[in-house]
Amino acid sequence: MEETNQSVVSQFIFQGLCNAKELQVFLSLPFSFLYLMTVVGNLFVVLLIITDHHLHSPMYFLLANLSFVDFCLSSVTTPKLITDLQKDNKTISFGGCMSQILCVHLFAGGEMVLLVTMAYDRYVAICKPLHYSSIMDRQKCIWLALISWIIGFVHAISQLLLILELPFCGPRVVDSFFCDIPLVLKLACMDTETLGFIINADSSVLATTCFILLLVSYTYILLTVRLHSKDGAFKALSTCTSHIIVVVLFFIPCIFIYLWPVSIAWVDKFLAVFYTVITPLLNPAIYTLRNKDIRNAVKKLMSSCEFKE
Repeated sequence: MEETNQSVVSQFIFQGLCNAKELQVFLSLPFSFLYLMTVVGNLFVVLLIITDHHLHSPMYFLLANLSFVDFCLSSVTTPKLITDLQKDNKTISFGGCMSQILCVHLFAGGEMVLLVTMAYDRYVAICKPLHYSSIMDRQKCIWLALISWIIGFVHAISQLLLILELPFCGPRVVDSFFCDIPLVLKLACMDTETLGFIINADSSVLATTCFILLLVSYTYILLTVRLHSKDGAFKALSTCTSHIIVVVLFFIPCIFIYLWPVSIAWVDKFLAVFYTVITPLLNPAIYTLRNKDIRNAVKKLMSSCEFKE
Protein backbone atom coordinates (compact mmCIF):
# COMPACT_ATOMS: atom_id res chain seq x y z
CA MET A 1 0.00 0.00 0.00
CA GLU A 2 2.81 2.41 0.88
CA GLU A 3 4.57 1.66 -2.41
CA THR A 4 1.38 2.49 -4.31
CA ASN A 5 1.01 5.83 -2.50
CA GLN A 6 4.60 6.73 -3.32
CA SER A 7 4.22 6.14 -7.06
CA VAL A 8 4.53 9.33 -9.07
CA VAL A 9 3.46 10.56 -12.49
CA SER A 10 6.44 10.88 -14.82
CA GLN A 11 4.46 12.55 -17.59
CA PHE A 12 1.13 14.24 -18.25
CA ILE A 13 -1.26 13.83 -21.19
CA PHE A 14 -2.85 16.87 -22.83
CA GLN A 15 -6.52 16.67 -23.78
CA GLY A 16 -5.85 19.27 -26.47
CA LEU A 17 -8.21 21.80 -28.02
CA CYS A 18 -10.69 19.27 -29.37
CA ASN A 19 -11.25 15.54 -29.88
CA ALA A 20 -11.90 15.46 -33.64
CA LYS A 21 -8.69 14.29 -35.35
CA GLU A 22 -9.58 15.89 -38.70
CA LEU A 23 -10.16 19.26 -37.04
CA GLN A 24 -6.86 19.01 -35.15
CA VAL A 25 -4.93 18.40 -38.39
CA PHE A 26 -6.79 21.29 -40.02
CA LEU A 27 -5.95 23.65 -37.13
CA SER A 28 -2.22 22.89 -37.27
CA LEU A 29 -1.77 25.02 -40.41
CA PRO A 30 -3.43 28.25 -39.18
CA PHE A 31 -1.69 27.95 -35.80
CA SER A 32 1.64 27.47 -37.56
CA PHE A 33 0.96 30.59 -39.62
CA LEU A 34 -0.07 32.58 -36.52
CA TYR A 35 3.07 31.56 -34.65
CA LEU A 36 5.29 32.41 -37.63
CA MET A 37 3.68 35.86 -37.83
CA THR A 38 4.10 36.31 -34.07
CA VAL A 39 7.81 35.51 -34.23
CA VAL A 40 8.43 37.65 -37.30
CA GLY A 41 6.29 40.56 -36.05
CA ASN A 42 7.72 40.78 -32.55
CA LEU A 43 11.36 40.23 -33.50
CA PHE A 44 10.98 42.74 -36.34
CA VAL A 45 9.76 45.38 -33.86
CA VAL A 46 12.69 44.62 -31.53
CA LEU A 47 15.29 44.82 -34.32
CA LEU A 48 13.68 47.95 -35.82
CA ILE A 49 13.85 49.78 -32.49
CA ILE A 50 17.45 48.66 -31.92
CA THR A 51 18.68 49.70 -35.37
CA ASP A 52 16.78 52.98 -35.87
CA HIS A 53 18.29 55.73 -33.70
CA HIS A 54 15.09 57.80 -34.04
CA LEU A 55 13.37 55.14 -31.93
CA HIS A 56 15.95 55.23 -29.12
CA SER A 57 13.54 56.71 -26.58
CA PRO A 58 12.04 55.34 -23.34
CA MET A 59 8.67 54.52 -24.93
CA TYR A 60 10.22 52.44 -27.70
CA PHE A 61 12.73 50.82 -25.35
CA LEU A 62 9.78 49.56 -23.29
CA LEU A 63 7.92 48.57 -26.46
CA ALA A 64 10.92 46.47 -27.55
CA ASN A 65 10.83 44.73 -24.18
CA LEU A 66 7.10 44.08 -24.59
CA SER A 67 7.62 42.56 -28.04
CA PHE A 68 10.38 40.31 -26.72
CA VAL A 69 8.19 39.16 -23.81
CA ASP A 70 5.33 38.42 -26.22
CA PHE A 71 7.67 36.38 -28.41
CA CYS A 72 8.80 34.38 -25.37
CA LEU A 73 5.26 33.87 -24.02
CA SER A 74 4.00 32.54 -27.33
CA SER A 75 7.07 30.30 -27.76
CA VAL A 76 6.41 28.55 -24.43
CA THR A 77 3.09 27.05 -25.55
CA THR A 78 2.45 27.43 -29.30
CA PRO A 79 5.17 25.16 -30.80
CA LYS A 80 4.06 22.34 -28.50
CA LEU A 81 0.43 22.98 -29.44
CA ILE A 82 1.25 22.82 -33.17
CA THR A 83 3.14 19.52 -32.92
CA ASP A 84 0.48 17.98 -30.65
CA LEU A 85 -2.28 18.82 -33.14
CA GLN A 86 -0.69 16.24 -35.44
CA LYS A 87 -0.35 13.56 -32.73
CA ASP A 88 -2.74 11.13 -31.14
CA ASN A 89 -0.65 10.85 -27.97
CA LYS A 90 -0.09 14.36 -26.58
CA THR A 91 2.32 13.90 -23.69
CA ILE A 92 4.71 16.10 -21.75
CA SER A 93 7.23 15.11 -19.10
CA PHE A 94 6.78 16.17 -15.49
CA GLY A 95 9.81 18.46 -15.80
CA GLY A 96 8.49 19.89 -19.05
CA CYS A 97 5.13 20.58 -17.42
CA MET A 98 6.73 22.38 -14.48
CA SER A 99 8.91 24.36 -16.91
CA GLN A 100 5.85 25.50 -18.83
CA ILE A 101 4.20 26.68 -15.62
CA LEU A 102 7.35 28.57 -14.62
CA CYS A 103 7.82 30.26 -18.01
CA VAL A 104 4.16 31.15 -18.59
CA HIS A 105 3.92 32.88 -15.21
CA LEU A 106 7.35 34.48 -15.64
CA PHE A 107 6.49 36.10 -18.98
CA ALA A 108 2.81 36.81 -18.19
CA GLY A 109 3.68 38.32 -14.80
CA GLY A 110 6.51 40.33 -16.32
CA GLU A 111 4.21 41.62 -19.06
CA MET A 112 1.66 42.83 -16.51
CA VAL A 113 4.28 44.92 -14.73
CA LEU A 114 5.76 46.09 -18.04
CA LEU A 115 2.35 47.38 -19.17
CA VAL A 116 2.14 49.38 -15.93
CA THR A 117 5.62 50.78 -16.63
CA MET A 118 4.52 51.80 -20.13
CA ALA A 119 1.48 53.54 -18.62
CA TYR A 120 3.80 55.42 -16.25
CA ASP A 121 5.94 56.47 -19.22
CA ARG A 122 2.85 57.88 -21.01
CA TYR A 123 1.77 59.64 -17.81
CA VAL A 124 5.12 61.42 -17.52
CA ALA A 125 5.19 62.26 -21.26
CA ILE A 126 1.67 63.71 -21.32
CA CYS A 127 1.26 65.19 -17.83
CA LYS A 128 4.86 66.34 -17.21
CA PRO A 129 6.35 66.91 -20.68
CA LEU A 130 8.94 69.48 -19.53
CA HIS A 131 10.43 67.03 -17.04
CA TYR A 132 10.12 63.92 -19.22
CA SER A 133 13.78 63.63 -20.23
CA SER A 134 15.00 64.03 -16.65
CA ILE A 135 12.43 61.65 -15.12
CA MET A 136 12.60 58.92 -17.78
CA ASP A 137 16.35 58.83 -18.30
CA ARG A 138 18.20 55.80 -19.68
CA GLN A 139 19.13 54.39 -16.28
CA LYS A 140 15.56 54.58 -14.97
CA CYS A 141 14.23 52.87 -18.11
CA ILE A 142 16.64 49.98 -17.67
CA TRP A 143 15.69 49.64 -14.02
CA LEU A 144 11.97 49.72 -14.77
CA ALA A 145 12.36 46.98 -17.38
CA LEU A 146 14.56 44.98 -15.00
CA ILE A 147 12.01 45.33 -12.20
CA SER A 148 9.29 43.89 -14.45
CA TRP A 149 11.47 40.82 -15.10
CA ILE A 150 12.30 40.46 -11.39
CA ILE A 151 8.65 40.67 -10.30
CA GLY A 152 7.67 38.19 -13.02
CA PHE A 153 10.39 35.79 -11.87
CA VAL A 154 9.46 36.09 -8.18
CA HIS A 155 5.80 35.52 -9.03
CA ALA A 156 6.60 32.48 -11.19
CA ILE A 157 8.94 30.92 -8.60
CA SER A 158 6.42 31.44 -5.79
CA GLN A 159 3.76 29.67 -7.88
CA LEU A 160 6.05 26.81 -8.89
CA LEU A 161 7.37 26.11 -5.39
CA LEU A 162 3.81 25.70 -4.10
CA ILE A 163 3.03 22.83 -6.50
CA LEU A 164 6.44 21.30 -7.18
CA GLU A 165 6.35 18.93 -4.21
CA LEU A 166 2.71 17.93 -4.55
CA PRO A 167 2.07 14.17 -4.91
CA PHE A 168 0.97 13.29 -8.44
CA CYS A 169 0.03 9.63 -8.69
CA GLY A 170 -2.81 9.76 -11.21
CA PRO A 171 -4.95 10.74 -13.05
CA ARG A 172 -2.58 12.53 -15.42
CA VAL A 173 -4.80 14.06 -18.13
CA VAL A 174 -4.59 17.87 -18.38
CA ASP A 175 -7.73 19.27 -20.02
CA SER A 176 -5.89 21.87 -22.10
CA PHE A 177 -3.01 22.25 -24.56
CA PHE A 178 -0.41 23.37 -21.97
CA CYS A 179 0.27 22.97 -18.27
CA ASP A 180 -1.40 25.60 -16.15
CA ILE A 181 -1.67 25.64 -12.39
CA PRO A 182 -5.49 25.38 -11.94
CA LEU A 183 -5.61 22.30 -14.18
CA VAL A 184 -2.52 20.61 -12.76
CA LEU A 185 -3.75 21.16 -9.19
CA LYS A 186 -6.79 19.01 -9.96
CA LEU A 187 -4.47 16.05 -10.64
CA ALA A 188 -2.73 16.11 -7.25
CA CYS A 189 -3.42 13.14 -4.96
CA MET A 190 -4.52 15.31 -2.04
CA ASP A 191 -6.98 18.00 -1.10
CA THR A 192 -5.71 21.19 -2.79
CA GLU A 193 -8.57 23.55 -1.98
CA THR A 194 -6.55 25.64 0.49
CA LEU A 195 -3.45 25.57 -1.71
CA GLY A 196 -5.53 26.57 -4.71
CA PHE A 197 -6.89 29.53 -2.77
CA ILE A 198 -3.35 30.64 -1.86
CA ILE A 199 -2.12 30.32 -5.46
CA ASN A 200 -5.15 32.19 -6.84
CA ALA A 201 -4.64 34.88 -4.21
CA ASP A 202 -1.02 35.28 -5.34
CA SER A 203 -2.05 35.67 -8.99
CA SER A 204 -5.02 37.85 -8.04
CA VAL A 205 -2.87 40.32 -6.10
CA LEU A 206 -0.47 40.80 -9.02
CA ALA A 207 -3.13 40.95 -11.76
CA THR A 208 -5.59 43.12 -9.81
CA THR A 209 -2.91 45.54 -8.59
CA CYS A 210 -1.50 46.00 -12.10
CA PHE A 211 -4.98 46.37 -13.63
CA ILE A 212 -6.06 48.98 -11.08
CA LEU A 213 -2.81 50.93 -11.54
CA LEU A 214 -3.37 50.90 -15.30
CA LEU A 215 -6.95 52.10 -14.98
CA VAL A 216 -5.93 54.89 -12.60
CA SER A 217 -3.00 55.91 -14.81
CA TYR A 218 -4.95 56.22 -18.05
CA THR A 219 -7.94 57.85 -16.34
CA TYR A 220 -5.64 60.45 -14.77
CA ILE A 221 -3.95 61.05 -18.13
CA LEU A 222 -7.29 61.67 -19.88
CA LEU A 223 -8.60 63.95 -17.14
CA THR A 224 -5.36 65.93 -16.89
CA VAL A 225 -5.04 66.55 -20.62
CA ARG A 226 -8.72 67.42 -20.98
CA LEU A 227 -8.32 70.25 -18.48
CA HIS A 228 -5.59 71.86 -20.58
CA SER A 229 -7.25 71.87 -24.01
CA LYS A 230 -10.65 71.59 -25.68
CA ASP A 231 -9.76 68.53 -27.68
CA GLY A 232 -7.48 67.18 -24.95
CA ALA A 233 -9.53 64.03 -24.46
CA PHE A 234 -9.24 63.19 -28.16
CA LYS A 235 -5.49 63.78 -28.21
CA ALA A 236 -4.97 61.68 -25.10
CA LEU A 237 -7.07 58.88 -26.52
CA SER A 238 -5.14 59.06 -29.77
CA THR A 239 -1.86 58.72 -27.88
CA CYS A 240 -2.94 56.02 -25.43
CA THR A 241 -5.44 53.98 -27.46
CA SER A 242 -2.81 51.43 -28.50
CA HIS A 243 -1.77 50.89 -24.89
CA ILE A 244 -5.39 50.60 -23.71
CA ILE A 245 -6.24 48.04 -26.42
CA VAL A 246 -3.24 45.90 -25.47
CA VAL A 247 -4.14 46.11 -21.77
CA VAL A 248 -7.73 44.99 -22.43
CA LEU A 249 -6.68 42.15 -24.75
CA PHE A 250 -4.16 40.83 -22.23
CA PHE A 251 -5.91 41.31 -18.88
CA ILE A 252 -9.49 40.29 -19.66
CA PRO A 253 -8.62 36.65 -20.57
CA CYS A 254 -6.30 36.39 -17.53
CA ILE A 255 -8.99 37.73 -15.20
CA PHE A 256 -11.55 35.23 -16.49
CA ILE A 257 -9.15 32.27 -16.29
CA TYR A 258 -7.59 32.92 -12.87
CA LEU A 259 -10.09 35.10 -11.00
CA TRP A 260 -13.51 34.07 -12.32
CA PRO A 261 -15.11 31.58 -9.89
CA VAL A 262 -16.97 29.59 -12.58
CA SER A 263 -14.74 27.45 -14.83
CA ILE A 264 -16.02 26.30 -18.24
CA ALA A 265 -13.53 24.09 -20.10
CA TRP A 266 -14.09 25.32 -23.67
CA VAL A 267 -14.19 28.97 -22.55
CA ASP A 268 -10.92 28.57 -20.62
CA LYS A 269 -9.29 26.93 -23.67
CA PHE A 270 -10.45 29.75 -25.96
CA LEU A 271 -9.16 32.41 -23.56
CA ALA A 272 -5.87 30.52 -23.09
CA VAL A 273 -5.41 30.46 -26.88
CA PHE A 274 -6.25 34.15 -26.99
CA TYR A 275 -3.65 35.36 -24.50
CA THR A 276 -0.87 32.90 -25.43
CA VAL A 277 -1.31 32.85 -29.24
CA ILE A 278 -3.49 35.73 -30.45
CA THR A 279 -2.49 38.61 -28.16
CA PRO A 280 1.30 38.24 -28.76
CA LEU A 281 0.50 38.48 -32.49
CA LEU A 282 -1.82 41.47 -32.17
CA ASN A 283 0.50 43.58 -30.01
CA PRO A 284 3.13 44.35 -32.69
CA ALA A 285 0.37 44.87 -35.26
CA ILE A 286 -1.48 47.34 -33.01
CA TYR A 287 1.63 49.38 -32.23
CA THR A 288 2.93 49.28 -35.81
CA LEU A 289 -0.33 50.30 -37.48
CA ARG A 290 -1.21 53.04 -34.98
CA ASN A 291 2.25 54.50 -34.35
CA LYS A 292 3.50 57.13 -36.78
CA ASP A 293 7.18 56.82 -35.78
CA ILE A 294 7.15 53.05 -36.26
CA ARG A 295 5.46 53.40 -39.66
CA ASN A 296 8.03 55.99 -40.74
CA ALA A 297 10.87 53.74 -39.57
CA VAL A 298 9.43 50.84 -41.58
CA LYS A 299 9.08 53.04 -44.69
CA LYS A 300 12.66 54.26 -44.29
CA LEU A 301 13.90 50.70 -43.92
CA MET A 302 12.00 49.59 -47.04
CA SER A 303 13.31 52.57 -49.01
CA SER A 304 16.83 51.74 -47.88
CA CYS A 305 16.45 48.14 -49.05
CA GLU A 306 15.09 49.26 -52.44
CA PHE A 307 17.96 51.72 -52.86
CA LYS A 308 20.55 48.97 -52.21
CA GLU A 309 18.90 46.75 -54.82
